[in-house]
Amino acid sequence: MRWIWTVVLAVVAALAARDGTLDRNWMGGEAGSAEGPARLVDGDSLFVGGKEVRLKGIDAPEGRQTCTREGKSWPCGEEARRQLQRMISGNSVRCRSIEKDQHNRLLGYCSADGKELNREMVRSGYALSYGKFEAEEKAAKAERRGLWSGEFERPRDWRRNNGIGGR
Repeated sequence: MRWIWTVVLAVVAALAARDGTLDRNWMGGEAGSAEGPARLVDGDSLFVGGKEVRLKGIDAPEGRQTCTREGKSWPCGEEARRQLQRMISGNSVRCRSIEKDQHNRLLGYCSADGKELNREMVRSGYALSYGKFEAEEKAAKAERRGLWSGEFERPRDWRRNNGIGGR
């Protein structure tokens, strides 16, 4: 009897994978990849090839988020978006992902023109390490780059304090 269920599950999985209804991540494969021109949402989210991608391992300020530098407010969220735009510089973006988030976005590592965008956003100081890229964050902080040039609220705290859904 057990072998019948094994066969049934294998057939269902094969049919679902064939018609695209089964997330490949469930079977241990890639959740997806994307390549092409990018349309930015903010400093850690973008659309590539018609797919929404959230840069994995980093957390950048939200678009409306502001920070303080030398006693003055500055639009750090918009500046993080501009920093990512400069890194892409009109080049094609390539993303690879092995999972999706709760909003069905690909969680991926992306590159453009030979640059690892996730790593470079943290290195530039316009994104925080979120479980990865700790050495890059430490260097950005020590050299007071980007967000580290003044005072800021961590993006996850800013979202919580402003009633914006989680990452």
